[in-house]
Amino acid sequence: MYRYDEFDAAFVSERVQQFSDQVRRRIAGELTEDQFRPLRLMNGLYLQLHAYMLRIAIPYGTLAARQLRMLAHVARTYDRGYGHFTTRQNMQFHWPKLRDVPAILADLASVEMHSIQTSGNCVRNVTVDQFAGAAADEIIDPRPVAEIIRQWSSLHPEFIYLPRKFKIAMTGAPNDRAAVKFHDIGLMAQTNGSGEVGWAVYVGGGLGRTPMVAKLINGFVPHEHLLAYLEAILRVYNRYGRRDNKFKARIKILVHEEGLENIKGQVEEEFAQMRGGILTLPEEELERINAYFALPAYEDHGVVNIDIGREKILDPAYGRFLENNTFPHARQGYTSITVSLKPIGGVPGDITADQMDAVAELAEAYSFSEIRVTHEQNVVLPHVALTDLRAVYDGLVEAGLADGNVGEITDMITCPGLDYCALANARSIPIAQDIAHRFAAPERSREIGKLKIKISGCINACGHHHVGHIGILGVEKKGTELYQITVGGDGTEDAAVGRILGPGFVAADVPDAIEKLVDAYIEKRESPDETFIAAYRRLGDAPFKEALYGNG
Repeated sequence: MYRYDEFDAAFVSERVQQFSDQVRRRIAGELTEDQFRPLRLMNGLYLQLHAYMLRIAIPYGTLAARQLRMLAHVARTYDRGYGHFTTRQNMQFHWPKLRDVPAILADLASVEMHSIQTSGNCVRNVTVDQFAGAAADEIIDPRPVAEIIRQWSSLHPEFIYLPRKFKIAMTGAPNDRAAVKFHDIGLMAQTNGSGEVGWAVYVGGGLGRTPMVAKLINGFVPHEHLLAYLEAILRVYNRYGRRDNKFKARIKILVHEEGLENIKGQVEEEFAQMRGGILTLPEEELERINAYFALPAYEDHGVVNIDIGREKILDPAYGRFLENNTFPHARQGYTSITVSLKPIGGVPGDITADQMDAVAELAEAYSFSEIRVTHEQNVVLPHVALTDLRAVYDGLVEAGLADGNVGEITDMITCPGLDYCALANARSIPIAQDIAHRFAAPERSREIGKLKIKISGCINACGHHHVGHIGILGVEKKGTELYQITVGGDGTEDAAVGRILGPGFVAADVPDAIEKLVDAYIEKRESPDETFIAAYRRLGDAPFKEALYGNG
Protein backbone atom coordinates (compact mmCIF):
# COMPACT_ATOMS: atom_id res chain seq x y z
CA MET A 1 0.00 0.00 0.00
CA TYR A 2 1.31 3.45 -0.89
CA ARG A 3 3.02 5.53 1.78
CA TYR A 4 3.45 9.30 1.65
CA ASP A 5 6.81 10.55 0.47
CA GLU A 6 8.30 13.87 1.63
CA PHE A 7 6.34 15.87 -0.95
CA ASP A 8 3.00 14.33 0.01
CA ALA A 9 3.55 14.92 3.71
CA ALA A 10 4.69 18.51 3.19
CA PHE A 11 1.92 19.67 0.90
CA VAL A 12 -0.84 18.03 2.98
CA SER A 13 0.55 19.61 6.15
CA GLU A 14 0.81 23.02 4.48
CA ARG A 15 -2.75 22.76 3.20
CA VAL A 16 -4.04 21.94 6.70
CA GLN A 17 -2.29 25.01 8.10
CA GLN A 18 -3.59 27.23 5.30
CA PHE A 19 -7.16 26.06 5.68
CA SER A 20 -7.01 26.35 9.47
CA ASP A 21 -6.27 30.05 9.07
CA GLN A 22 -9.01 30.45 6.45
CA VAL A 23 -11.55 28.82 8.80
CA ARG A 24 -10.42 31.10 11.63
CA ARG A 25 -10.93 34.16 9.42
CA ARG A 26 -14.37 32.95 8.30
CA ILE A 27 -15.54 32.38 11.89
CA ALA A 28 -14.16 35.79 12.87
CA GLY A 29 -16.08 37.45 10.05
CA GLU A 30 -12.95 38.46 8.16
CA LEU A 31 -14.13 36.41 5.16
CA THR A 32 -17.66 36.44 3.76
CA GLU A 33 -19.31 33.18 2.70
CA ASP A 34 -18.79 34.16 -0.95
CA GLN A 35 -15.07 34.66 -0.28
CA PHE A 36 -14.84 31.48 1.76
CA ARG A 37 -16.71 29.25 -0.67
CA PRO A 38 -13.90 28.63 -3.21
CA LEU A 39 -11.44 28.07 -0.34
CA ARG A 40 -13.58 25.47 1.42
CA LEU A 41 -14.40 23.67 -1.84
CA MET A 42 -10.68 23.30 -2.56
CA ASN A 43 -10.57 21.37 0.72
CA GLY A 44 -13.60 19.16 0.13
CA LEU A 45 -15.95 21.12 2.41
CA TYR A 46 -19.49 21.60 1.09
CA LEU A 47 -22.42 23.50 2.56
CA GLN A 48 -25.40 21.17 2.21
CA LEU A 49 -29.04 21.40 3.17
CA HIS A 50 -28.64 21.36 6.96
CA ALA A 51 -24.92 21.54 7.69
CA TYR A 52 -21.43 21.39 6.26
CA MET A 53 -20.32 18.14 4.62
CA LEU A 54 -16.68 17.06 4.45
CA ARG A 55 -15.57 14.68 1.71
CA ILE A 56 -12.45 12.62 2.37
CA ALA A 57 -10.38 11.22 -0.50
CA ILE A 58 -9.69 7.49 -0.58
CA PRO A 59 -7.31 7.19 -3.54
CA TYR A 60 -8.21 4.22 -5.74
CA GLY A 61 -10.48 2.96 -2.98
CA THR A 62 -7.68 1.46 -0.88
CA LEU A 63 -7.61 1.87 2.91
CA ALA A 64 -5.27 0.60 5.59
CA ALA A 65 -6.87 -0.60 8.80
CA ARG A 66 -5.30 2.30 10.70
CA GLN A 67 -6.91 4.74 8.27
CA LEU A 68 -10.35 3.22 8.72
CA ARG A 69 -9.84 3.45 12.48
CA MET A 70 -9.09 7.15 12.05
CA LEU A 71 -12.30 7.62 10.06
CA ALA A 72 -14.10 5.94 12.96
CA HIS A 73 -12.40 8.38 15.34
CA VAL A 74 -13.54 11.34 13.23
CA ALA A 75 -17.11 10.02 13.08
CA ARG A 76 -17.20 9.47 16.83
CA THR A 77 -15.44 12.69 17.87
CA TYR A 78 -16.57 15.30 15.38
CA ASP A 79 -19.71 13.97 13.69
CA ARG A 80 -22.77 11.92 14.66
CA GLY A 81 -21.06 8.55 14.93
CA TYR A 82 -21.17 7.44 11.31
CA GLY A 83 -19.84 8.16 7.83
CA HIS A 84 -21.10 7.61 4.30
CA PHE A 85 -19.21 5.88 1.47
CA THR A 86 -19.88 7.37 -1.96
CA THR A 87 -19.87 6.16 -5.56
CA ARG A 88 -16.47 7.84 -5.94
CA GLN A 89 -14.92 5.57 -3.29
CA ASN A 90 -14.71 8.53 -0.92
CA MET A 91 -16.13 9.01 2.56
CA GLN A 92 -18.43 11.86 3.52
CA PHE A 93 -19.17 13.24 6.95
CA HIS A 94 -22.47 15.11 6.91
CA TRP A 95 -22.50 16.91 10.26
CA PRO A 96 -19.08 18.41 11.09
CA LYS A 97 -18.93 21.82 12.73
CA LEU A 98 -16.88 24.37 10.84
CA ARG A 99 -14.69 25.09 13.84
CA ASP A 100 -13.73 21.38 14.02
CA VAL A 101 -12.73 20.91 10.37
CA PRO A 102 -9.06 21.95 10.84
CA ALA A 103 -8.72 19.41 13.67
CA ILE A 104 -10.35 16.74 11.50
CA LEU A 105 -7.93 17.43 8.65
CA ALA A 106 -4.96 17.35 11.02
CA ASP A 107 -6.08 14.00 12.43
CA LEU A 108 -6.51 12.62 8.90
CA ALA A 109 -3.08 13.90 7.86
CA SER A 110 -1.54 11.87 10.70
CA VAL A 111 -2.60 8.70 8.86
CA GLU A 112 -1.83 9.97 5.35
CA MET A 113 -5.33 11.08 4.38
CA HIS A 114 -6.73 14.36 3.12
CA SER A 115 -9.66 16.00 1.31
CA ILE A 116 -7.74 17.83 -1.41
CA GLN A 117 -9.32 17.79 -4.89
CA THR A 118 -12.50 16.09 -3.72
CA SER A 119 -14.29 19.14 -5.06
CA GLY A 120 -13.72 21.88 -7.62
CA ASN A 121 -12.99 21.94 -11.34
CA CYS A 122 -9.95 19.72 -11.15
CA VAL A 123 -8.99 16.05 -11.55
CA ARG A 124 -10.92 14.28 -8.78
CA ASN A 125 -10.10 11.08 -6.91
CA VAL A 126 -9.12 8.30 -9.35
CA THR A 127 -11.35 5.25 -8.83
CA VAL A 128 -10.57 1.62 -9.67
CA ASP A 129 -11.98 -1.89 -9.53
CA GLN A 130 -12.45 -2.79 -5.86
CA PHE A 131 -10.78 -6.17 -6.38
CA ALA A 132 -7.63 -4.66 -7.92
CA GLY A 133 -4.52 -6.67 -7.09
CA ALA A 134 -6.61 -9.65 -5.99
CA ALA A 135 -9.01 -10.54 -8.82
CA ALA A 136 -8.55 -13.83 -10.63
CA ASP A 137 -9.44 -12.24 -13.99
CA GLU A 138 -7.00 -9.35 -13.70
CA ILE A 139 -4.45 -8.49 -16.40
CA ILE A 140 -2.59 -6.04 -14.18
CA ASP A 141 -3.10 -4.33 -10.83
CA PRO A 142 -4.16 -0.80 -11.86
CA ARG A 143 -3.43 0.83 -8.51
CA PRO A 144 0.26 1.66 -9.14
CA VAL A 145 -0.78 3.52 -12.30
CA ALA A 146 -3.63 5.17 -10.38
CA GLU A 147 -1.10 6.32 -7.79
CA ILE A 148 1.11 7.78 -10.51
CA ILE A 149 -1.93 9.60 -11.93
CA ARG A 150 -2.72 10.90 -8.44
CA GLN A 151 0.76 12.31 -8.05
CA TRP A 152 0.72 13.82 -11.55
CA SER A 153 -2.72 15.42 -11.20
CA SER A 154 -2.45 16.73 -7.62
CA LEU A 155 -2.06 20.51 -7.78
CA HIS A 156 -1.20 20.30 -11.50
CA PRO A 157 -0.76 23.98 -12.45
CA GLU A 158 -2.62 23.63 -15.77
CA PHE A 159 -5.50 21.58 -14.45
CA ILE A 160 -6.56 23.17 -11.16
CA TYR A 161 -9.18 25.32 -12.91
CA LEU A 162 -10.60 23.15 -15.68
CA PRO A 163 -13.90 24.04 -17.36
CA ARG A 164 -15.59 21.52 -15.04
CA LYS A 165 -14.78 18.68 -12.65
CA PHE A 166 -12.88 15.77 -14.22
CA LYS A 167 -13.17 12.11 -13.23
CA ILE A 168 -10.95 9.15 -14.17
CA ALA A 169 -11.70 5.47 -13.55
CA MET A 170 -9.56 2.39 -14.22
CA THR A 171 -9.83 -1.37 -14.34
CA GLY A 172 -7.04 -3.89 -14.78
CA ALA A 173 -9.46 -6.63 -15.87
CA PRO A 174 -11.55 -7.23 -19.01
CA ASN A 175 -14.64 -7.29 -16.78
CA ASP A 176 -15.41 -3.69 -15.91
CA ARG A 177 -16.25 -3.28 -12.22
CA ALA A 178 -15.40 0.44 -12.12
CA ALA A 179 -17.94 1.87 -14.62
CA VAL A 180 -15.05 3.23 -16.70
CA LYS A 181 -17.26 4.08 -19.68
CA PHE A 182 -19.19 6.62 -17.62
CA HIS A 183 -16.21 8.78 -16.74
CA ASP A 184 -14.47 11.71 -18.40
CA ILE A 185 -11.60 9.31 -19.01
CA GLY A 186 -11.89 5.56 -18.59
CA LEU A 187 -8.90 3.21 -18.72
CA MET A 188 -9.03 -0.55 -19.28
CA ALA A 189 -5.92 -2.74 -19.26
CA GLN A 190 -5.07 -4.41 -22.58
CA THR A 191 -2.32 -6.57 -24.02
CA ASN A 192 -0.96 -6.11 -27.54
CA GLY A 193 0.25 -8.73 -29.99
CA SER A 194 3.63 -8.84 -28.26
CA GLY A 195 2.10 -9.52 -24.86
CA GLU A 196 2.92 -6.03 -23.58
CA VAL A 197 0.42 -4.42 -21.21
CA GLY A 198 -1.04 -1.03 -21.95
CA TRP A 199 -4.32 0.84 -21.70
CA ALA A 200 -7.40 1.29 -23.85
CA VAL A 201 -8.47 4.90 -23.33
CA TYR A 202 -12.12 5.96 -23.40
CA VAL A 203 -13.17 9.59 -23.33
CA GLY A 204 -16.36 11.58 -22.92
CA GLY A 205 -18.48 9.38 -20.68
CA GLY A 206 -20.68 10.65 -17.90
CA LEU A 207 -24.12 10.75 -16.31
CA GLY A 208 -26.08 13.79 -15.08
CA ARG A 209 -28.33 15.78 -17.42
CA THR A 210 -26.85 14.28 -20.55
CA PRO A 211 -25.79 10.68 -19.89
CA MET A 212 -23.28 9.40 -22.43
CA VAL A 213 -21.23 6.26 -22.91
CA ALA A 214 -17.53 7.09 -23.40
CA LYS A 215 -15.95 6.55 -26.81
CA LEU A 216 -12.72 4.69 -27.50
CA ILE A 217 -10.09 7.26 -28.45
CA ASN A 218 -7.05 4.97 -28.37
CA GLY A 219 -7.07 1.17 -28.16
CA PHE A 220 -3.56 0.80 -26.74
CA VAL A 221 -1.38 3.34 -24.95
CA PRO A 222 1.78 1.81 -23.42
CA HIS A 223 2.38 2.18 -19.70
CA GLU A 224 5.29 4.52 -20.10
CA HIS A 225 3.35 6.98 -22.28
CA LEU A 226 0.04 7.01 -20.41
CA LEU A 227 0.67 10.25 -18.51
CA ALA A 228 1.62 12.03 -21.70
CA TYR A 229 -1.57 10.81 -23.38
CA LEU A 230 -3.72 11.86 -20.42
CA GLU A 231 -2.07 15.27 -20.39
CA ALA A 232 -2.75 15.62 -24.11
CA ILE A 233 -6.46 14.94 -23.53
CA LEU A 234 -6.66 17.40 -20.65
CA ARG A 235 -4.85 20.10 -22.61
CA VAL A 236 -7.34 19.81 -25.44
CA TYR A 237 -10.25 19.86 -23.01
CA ASN A 238 -8.82 22.81 -21.07
CA ARG A 239 -8.39 24.74 -24.32
CA TYR A 240 -11.78 24.07 -25.89
CA GLY A 241 -14.14 23.05 -23.05
CA ARG A 242 -16.92 25.56 -22.51
CA ARG A 243 -16.71 27.90 -19.56
CA ASP A 244 -19.82 29.95 -20.40
CA ASN A 245 -22.35 27.25 -19.45
CA LYS A 246 -21.65 24.78 -16.66
CA PHE A 247 -24.28 22.39 -18.04
CA LYS A 248 -22.26 22.08 -21.25
CA ALA A 249 -18.78 22.24 -19.74
CA ARG A 250 -17.94 18.55 -19.32
CA ILE A 251 -15.66 16.86 -21.84
CA LYS A 252 -18.54 14.61 -22.94
CA ILE A 253 -20.23 17.66 -24.49
CA LEU A 254 -17.01 18.70 -26.22
CA VAL A 255 -16.56 15.22 -27.71
CA HIS A 256 -20.22 15.09 -28.74
CA GLU A 257 -20.27 18.53 -30.38
CA GLU A 258 -16.84 18.45 -32.01
CA GLY A 259 -16.87 14.76 -32.91
CA LEU A 260 -14.52 12.04 -31.70
CA GLU A 261 -12.28 12.14 -34.76
CA ASN A 262 -11.71 15.89 -34.46
CA ILE A 263 -10.87 15.61 -30.76
CA LYS A 264 -8.70 12.56 -31.38
CA GLY A 265 -6.70 14.41 -34.05
CA GLN A 266 -5.94 17.25 -31.66
CA VAL A 267 -5.08 14.87 -28.82
CA GLU A 268 -2.73 12.89 -31.06
CA GLU A 269 -1.07 16.13 -32.17
CA GLU A 270 -0.46 17.14 -28.56
CA PHE A 271 0.67 13.62 -27.71
CA ALA A 272 3.20 13.59 -30.54
CA GLN A 273 4.86 16.67 -29.08
CA MET A 274 5.05 15.20 -25.56
CA ARG A 275 5.77 11.54 -26.29
CA GLY A 276 9.26 10.64 -25.15
CA GLY A 277 9.50 13.80 -23.02
CA ILE A 278 9.48 14.43 -19.29
CA LEU A 279 6.16 12.65 -18.80
CA THR A 280 7.60 9.35 -20.00
CA LEU A 281 7.71 7.03 -17.03
CA PRO A 282 11.14 5.48 -16.51
CA GLU A 283 11.18 1.79 -15.63
CA GLU A 284 12.78 2.47 -12.26
CA GLU A 285 9.93 4.79 -11.28
CA LEU A 286 7.34 2.20 -12.27
CA GLU A 287 9.22 -0.40 -10.21
CA ARG A 288 9.43 1.97 -7.23
CA ILE A 289 5.69 2.55 -7.19
CA ASN A 290 4.91 -1.10 -7.92
CA ALA A 291 6.90 -2.07 -4.83
CA TYR A 292 4.35 -0.27 -2.64
CA PHE A 293 1.69 -2.61 -3.98
CA ALA A 294 3.57 -5.89 -3.57
CA LEU A 295 1.40 -8.92 -2.94
CA PRO A 296 0.81 -9.93 0.67
CA ALA A 297 2.66 -12.85 2.22
CA TYR A 298 0.09 -15.50 1.36
CA GLU A 299 0.25 -18.87 3.08
CA ASP A 300 -0.82 -22.32 1.97
CA HIS A 301 -3.57 -23.42 4.35
CA GLY A 302 -4.40 -26.61 2.49
CA VAL A 303 -7.98 -25.60 1.57
CA VAL A 304 -8.63 -24.67 -2.05
CA ASN A 305 -12.43 -24.55 -2.21
CA ILE A 306 -15.56 -24.31 -0.09
CA ASP A 307 -18.65 -26.47 -0.60
CA ILE A 308 -21.18 -23.65 -0.66
CA GLY A 309 -24.07 -26.01 -1.32
CA ARG A 310 -23.30 -27.92 1.84
CA GLU A 311 -22.94 -24.72 3.86
CA LYS A 312 -26.32 -23.49 2.57
CA ILE A 313 -27.93 -26.62 3.99
CA LEU A 314 -26.14 -26.42 7.34
CA ASP A 315 -26.54 -22.64 7.78
CA PRO A 316 -28.66 -20.88 5.10
CA ALA A 317 -27.60 -17.36 6.11
CA TYR A 318 -23.90 -18.25 5.98
CA GLY A 319 -24.38 -20.12 2.72
CA ARG A 320 -26.08 -17.10 1.17
CA PHE A 321 -23.20 -14.91 2.35
CA LEU A 322 -20.66 -17.26 0.73
CA GLU A 323 -22.66 -17.40 -2.49
CA ASN A 324 -23.12 -13.64 -2.90
CA ASN A 325 -20.37 -11.88 -0.96
CA THR A 326 -17.24 -13.78 -2.01
CA PHE A 327 -15.26 -13.17 -5.20
CA PRO A 328 -12.66 -15.35 -6.98
CA HIS A 329 -9.11 -14.56 -5.90
CA ALA A 330 -5.94 -14.80 -7.98
CA ARG A 331 -4.30 -16.85 -5.24
CA GLN A 332 -5.56 -20.38 -4.65
CA GLY A 333 -6.95 -20.80 -1.16
CA TYR A 334 -8.02 -17.15 -0.83
CA THR A 335 -11.10 -15.08 -1.64
CA SER A 336 -12.23 -11.47 -1.51
CA ILE A 337 -15.18 -10.67 0.74
CA THR A 338 -17.57 -7.82 0.03
CA VAL A 339 -19.07 -6.44 3.22
CA SER A 340 -22.55 -5.20 2.44
CA LEU A 341 -23.49 -1.76 3.73
CA LYS A 342 -27.08 -2.36 2.61
CA PRO A 343 -28.91 -3.85 5.61
CA ILE A 344 -32.68 -4.13 5.20
CA GLY A 345 -34.11 -0.77 6.22
CA GLY A 346 -30.70 0.87 6.60
CA VAL A 347 -29.15 3.78 4.71
CA PRO A 348 -27.12 2.43 1.78
CA GLY A 349 -23.44 3.32 2.15
CA ASP A 350 -23.64 4.37 5.80
CA ILE A 351 -21.32 2.77 8.35
CA THR A 352 -21.07 3.51 12.06
CA ALA A 353 -17.86 4.25 13.92
CA ASP A 354 -18.14 0.96 15.79
CA GLN A 355 -18.61 -0.90 12.52
CA MET A 356 -15.56 0.83 11.03
CA ASP A 357 -13.52 -0.34 14.00
CA ALA A 358 -14.91 -3.86 13.59
CA VAL A 359 -13.99 -3.99 9.89
CA ALA A 360 -10.53 -2.62 10.68
CA GLU A 361 -10.06 -5.34 13.32
CA LEU A 362 -11.13 -8.06 10.87
CA ALA A 363 -8.79 -6.62 8.22
CA GLU A 364 -5.87 -6.70 10.65
CA ALA A 365 -6.62 -10.28 11.65
CA TYR A 366 -7.61 -11.78 8.31
CA SER A 367 -6.88 -9.47 5.33
CA PHE A 368 -3.33 -8.18 5.80
CA SER A 369 -4.73 -4.91 7.26
CA GLU A 370 -6.17 -3.93 3.89
CA ILE A 371 -9.69 -2.70 3.02
CA ARG A 372 -11.23 -1.52 -0.23
CA VAL A 373 -14.16 0.77 -0.90
CA THR A 374 -16.42 -0.06 -3.85
CA HIS A 375 -18.14 2.40 -6.17
CA GLU A 376 -21.35 0.57 -5.21
CA GLN A 377 -21.06 1.82 -1.61
CA ASN A 378 -19.82 -1.36 0.04
CA VAL A 379 -16.41 -2.30 1.45
CA VAL A 380 -14.14 -5.25 0.69
CA LEU A 381 -11.69 -7.41 2.61
CA PRO A 382 -9.55 -8.31 -0.40
CA HIS A 383 -7.31 -11.13 0.84
CA VAL A 384 -9.10 -13.63 3.10
CA ALA A 385 -7.96 -17.25 3.42
CA LEU A 386 -10.76 -19.74 2.86
CA THR A 387 -9.95 -21.23 6.26
CA ASP A 388 -10.80 -17.87 7.86
CA LEU A 389 -14.16 -17.36 6.16
CA ARG A 390 -16.28 -18.50 9.07
CA ALA A 391 -14.34 -16.38 11.57
CA VAL A 392 -14.77 -13.31 9.36
CA TYR A 393 -18.47 -14.01 8.91
CA ASP A 394 -18.98 -14.43 12.66
CA GLY A 395 -17.19 -11.11 13.23
CA LEU A 396 -19.44 -9.42 10.68
CA VAL A 397 -22.53 -10.92 12.33
CA GLU A 398 -21.44 -9.40 15.63
CA ALA A 399 -20.96 -6.01 13.92
CA GLY A 400 -24.31 -6.15 12.12
CA LEU A 401 -22.59 -6.34 8.73
CA ALA A 402 -23.24 -9.91 7.61
CA ASP A 403 -26.03 -9.34 5.08
CA GLY A 404 -25.47 -11.80 2.23
CA ASN A 405 -27.17 -9.64 -0.39
CA VAL A 406 -24.34 -8.36 -2.60
CA GLY A 407 -25.54 -8.09 -6.19
CA GLU A 408 -29.15 -8.78 -5.23
CA ILE A 409 -32.10 -6.42 -5.50
CA THR A 410 -31.59 -4.97 -2.00
CA ASP A 411 -27.94 -4.06 -2.74
CA MET A 412 -28.89 -0.62 -4.06
CA ILE A 413 -26.78 2.43 -4.86
CA THR A 414 -28.48 5.46 -3.34
CA CYS A 415 -27.42 9.10 -3.14
CA PRO A 416 -28.12 11.07 0.08
CA GLY A 417 -30.98 12.88 -1.69
CA LEU A 418 -33.16 15.56 -0.16
CA ASP A 419 -32.46 14.34 3.37
CA TYR A 420 -29.05 16.00 3.07
CA CYS A 421 -28.34 17.56 -0.33
CA ALA A 422 -29.34 21.11 -1.28
CA LEU A 423 -29.33 20.16 -4.97
CA ALA A 424 -31.78 17.28 -4.61
CA ASN A 425 -35.41 17.42 -5.78
CA ALA A 426 -36.58 14.33 -3.91
CA ARG A 427 -35.66 11.88 -1.19
CA SER A 428 -33.70 8.79 -2.12
CA ILE A 429 -33.05 7.03 1.17
CA PRO A 430 -36.70 6.31 2.12
CA ILE A 431 -37.32 4.89 -1.37
CA ALA A 432 -34.37 2.50 -0.98
CA GLN A 433 -35.57 1.51 2.48
CA ASP A 434 -39.11 0.78 1.28
CA ILE A 435 -37.85 -1.32 -1.64
CA ALA A 436 -35.50 -3.23 0.65
CA HIS A 437 -38.33 -4.05 3.04
CA ARG A 438 -40.50 -5.21 0.12
CA PHE A 439 -37.84 -7.65 -1.09
CA ALA A 440 -36.31 -8.54 2.27
CA ALA A 441 -37.07 -12.28 2.12
CA PRO A 442 -33.91 -14.16 1.04
CA GLU A 443 -36.05 -16.62 -0.93
CA ARG A 444 -37.52 -13.79 -2.98
CA SER A 445 -34.10 -12.27 -3.66
CA ARG A 446 -32.76 -15.68 -4.68
CA GLU A 447 -35.66 -16.14 -7.11
CA ILE A 448 -34.94 -12.76 -8.71
CA GLY A 449 -31.19 -13.23 -9.02
CA LYS A 450 -28.70 -10.51 -9.87
CA LEU A 451 -30.43 -7.16 -10.31
CA LYS A 452 -28.99 -3.69 -9.78
CA ILE A 453 -31.27 -0.86 -8.65
CA LYS A 454 -29.77 2.63 -8.50
CA ILE A 455 -31.50 5.70 -7.10
CA SER A 456 -30.77 9.42 -7.52
CA GLY A 457 -32.55 12.34 -5.86
CA CYS A 458 -31.89 14.70 -8.76
CA ILE A 459 -30.68 14.84 -12.34
CA ASN A 460 -27.05 15.14 -11.25
CA ALA A 461 -27.21 11.33 -10.94
CA CYS A 462 -24.93 10.80 -7.93
CA GLY A 463 -26.84 7.53 -7.45
CA HIS A 464 -25.99 6.40 -11.00
CA HIS A 465 -29.67 5.77 -11.81
CA HIS A 466 -28.95 5.95 -15.56
CA VAL A 467 -26.94 2.71 -15.39
CA GLY A 468 -29.16 0.71 -13.06
CA HIS A 469 -30.82 -2.35 -14.50
CA ILE A 470 -33.70 -0.50 -12.89
CA GLY A 471 -33.02 3.17 -12.30
CA ILE A 472 -35.07 5.54 -10.15
CA LEU A 473 -34.81 9.33 -10.51
CA GLY A 474 -36.47 11.68 -8.07
CA VAL A 475 -37.97 14.82 -9.62
CA GLU A 476 -40.18 17.62 -8.31
CA LYS A 477 -43.40 18.56 -10.09
CA LYS A 478 -45.76 21.18 -8.72
CA GLY A 479 -44.46 20.62 -5.22
CA THR A 480 -44.74 16.82 -5.34
CA GLU A 481 -41.86 14.38 -5.30
CA LEU A 482 -42.20 12.01 -8.26
CA TYR A 483 -39.97 9.13 -9.33
CA GLN A 484 -39.18 8.30 -12.95
CA ILE A 485 -38.25 4.69 -13.63
CA THR A 486 -35.73 3.60 -16.24
CA VAL A 487 -34.88 0.10 -17.39
CA GLY A 488 -31.89 -1.39 -19.18
CA GLY A 489 -28.93 0.56 -17.84
CA ASP A 490 -25.58 -1.17 -17.41
CA GLY A 491 -22.35 0.11 -15.89
CA THR A 492 -20.15 -2.79 -17.00
CA GLU A 493 -18.10 -3.36 -20.17
CA ASP A 494 -21.50 -3.72 -21.91
CA ALA A 495 -22.29 -0.13 -21.00
CA ALA A 496 -25.78 1.19 -21.68
CA VAL A 497 -27.99 4.07 -20.53
CA GLY A 498 -31.43 3.08 -19.25
CA ARG A 499 -34.63 4.19 -20.96
CA ILE A 500 -37.48 6.04 -19.24
CA LEU A 501 -40.60 3.89 -19.38
CA GLY A 502 -43.23 6.57 -18.78
CA PRO A 503 -44.69 9.00 -16.23
CA GLY A 504 -43.33 9.11 -12.71
CA PHE A 505 -44.78 7.61 -9.55
CA VAL A 506 -45.39 9.11 -6.12
CA ALA A 507 -43.13 7.69 -3.43
CA ALA A 508 -45.73 5.36 -1.94
CA ASP A 509 -46.23 3.64 -5.32
CA VAL A 510 -42.57 3.02 -6.14
CA PRO A 511 -42.22 -0.38 -4.39
CA ASP A 512 -45.35 -1.63 -6.20
CA ALA A 513 -43.90 -0.41 -9.51
CA ILE A 514 -40.63 -2.24 -8.89
CA GLU A 515 -42.50 -5.40 -7.97
CA LYS A 516 -44.46 -5.22 -11.23
CA LEU A 517 -41.21 -4.98 -13.19
CA VAL A 518 -39.73 -7.90 -11.28
CA ASP A 519 -42.85 -10.02 -11.79
CA ALA A 520 -42.82 -9.26 -15.52
CA TYR A 521 -39.19 -10.32 -15.72
CA ILE A 522 -39.79 -13.60 -13.88
CA GLU A 523 -42.78 -14.36 -16.08
CA LYS A 524 -40.95 -13.61 -19.34
CA ARG A 525 -37.45 -14.94 -18.69
CA GLU A 526 -36.37 -18.02 -20.59
CA SER A 527 -34.96 -19.72 -17.50
CA PRO A 528 -33.91 -18.86 -13.92
CA ASP A 529 -30.39 -18.41 -15.30
CA GLU A 530 -31.42 -15.52 -17.57
CA THR A 531 -30.66 -12.32 -15.64
CA PHE A 532 -32.89 -9.26 -15.60
CA ILE A 533 -30.57 -7.29 -17.89
CA ALA A 534 -30.26 -10.20 -20.33
CA ALA A 535 -34.03 -10.57 -20.45
CA TYR A 536 -34.47 -6.85 -21.04
CA ARG A 537 -32.02 -6.91 -23.95
CA ARG A 538 -33.93 -9.79 -25.50
CA LEU A 539 -37.42 -8.44 -24.87
CA GLY A 540 -37.02 -4.65 -25.10
CA ASP A 541 -39.20 -2.06 -23.34
CA ALA A 542 -42.65 -3.38 -24.25
CA PRO A 543 -43.34 -6.02 -21.55
CA PHE A 544 -41.93 -3.81 -18.80
CA LYS A 545 -43.84 -0.75 -19.95
CA GLU A 546 -47.02 -2.80 -20.12
CA ALA A 547 -46.39 -4.12 -16.61
CA LEU A 548 -46.25 -0.56 -15.28
CA TYR A 549 -48.85 1.23 -17.35
CA GLY A 550 -51.01 -1.42 -19.03
CA ASN A 551 -51.84 -1.55 -22.72
CA GLY A 552 -53.02 2.03 -22.82
